Amino acid sequence: MISDPKHIHIADYNYDLPDERIAKFPLAQRDTSKLLVYRHGEVSEDVFTSLTQYLPSGALMVFNNTKVIQARLHFRKASTDAGVQGALIEVFCLEPAMPNDYQLNFSQKGSVQWYCLVGNLKKWKEGKLYRQIDMPDGQTITLACERLALHGTSHVVEFTWDGNYTWAELLDAVGELPIPPYLNRATQESDKTTYQTVYSKIKGSVAAPTAGLHFTERVLQALDEAGIDREELTLHVGAGTFKPVKSEEIGGHDMHTEHIAVRRQTIEKLLAHGGEAIAVGTTSVRALESLYYMGILAQQGAEELHVPQWMPYEYGGHMTTVEALQHLLDYLNQHHLDVLHSSTQIIIAPGYDYHIVKRMVTNFHQPQSTLLLLVSAFLKGDWRKVYDYALAHDFRFLSYGDSSLLIP
Repeated sequence: MISDPKHIHIADYNYDLPDERIAKFPLAQRDTSKLLVYRHGEVSEDVFTSLTQYLPSGALMVFNNTKVIQARLHFRKASTDAGVQGALIEVFCLEPAMPNDYQLNFSQKGSVQWYCLVGNLKKWKEGKLYRQIDMPDGQTITLACERLALHGTSHVVEFTWDGNYTWAELLDAVGELPIPPYLNRATQESDKTTYQTVYSKIKGSVAAPTAGLHFTERVLQALDEAGIDREELTLHVGAGTFKPVKSEEIGGHDMHTEHIAVRRQTIEKLLAHGGEAIAVGTTSVRALESLYYMGILAQQGAEELHVPQWMPYEYGGHMTTVEALQHLLDYLNQHHLDVLHSSTQIIIAPGYDYHIVKRMVTNFHQPQSTLLLLVSAFLKGDWRKVYDYALAHDFRFLSYGDSSLLIP
């Protein structure tokens, strides 16, 4: 293990990604994407429908079942000039502030508060913004929003509305699905389907866990027929997933907090599989690897099992994965919980020792990103072989691009 990964230079994780290699739209049939297979240093390619051929029967595959919300809202400022439209203000909902539980927040009627990014902020100095919304049942209601406070780089915004509708119903009616900024295009109606995994269930993300976009019912059925065990957890993906590393060394980069929900059954299933899993996507990787450190925190008697960014590199003990997961199960029993709700800021960078994830399905990530660091750590620094092959063999990159199966 690198004694201090904080001194890793992000410039060492750069590569040339031409704009034309970024997939602006998905393939018509999501499971016909190309699959790059990295096995013990050897690289080959196949089609995604062949995924099961590379997985051992009896293995456990873990999926992130988060669902992308229509988090982008647009308001017009009232104009004093009848012939001129007021300034367009964008309010991008990041995560719930009050109530801070996602499901509770989505079920609220009348008012909620969210941490939000605000576009064209200079035009919205104070006061409320209003918008009329035509609901699917024919009713017209008024949605108002007001900035209450600054919270780091985001704002606490209160939304209030009339009518007997939940916040989830309002977002579905008026919100826009936030596709990644690097697609450089407007959201289209088709994105509402193609930018969700077929197994998405739990609303809360502002970005899709994109490795999962390749899966279809026929691929999932093939996994079942091949004897691959499947489990789901929830990690809500925040806008921070697109946050570039701006510091020269990664020690200057602050990881965003991500909220995780893991069922008791999933932890029991992990234990039954010797604490080993195949992760679908980097979000599942971060959630699974965080469980190991949550087990350590539980063993230490911590009430809050939040994993700080640098904990993996500061922990000096030698707890086995099975021991850590057992401590986590004991914690759930002690607190009479069927679902573990916690959060993580884990950064997985070269020098990190993986504990749970033994194989990984993932897309191709942006240069100089924390996701590329995560892949490099998994492949013991051999990430360039994968990316050079993908660039030379016409693979499509980023969210709507092709996929890879990584077996170190």
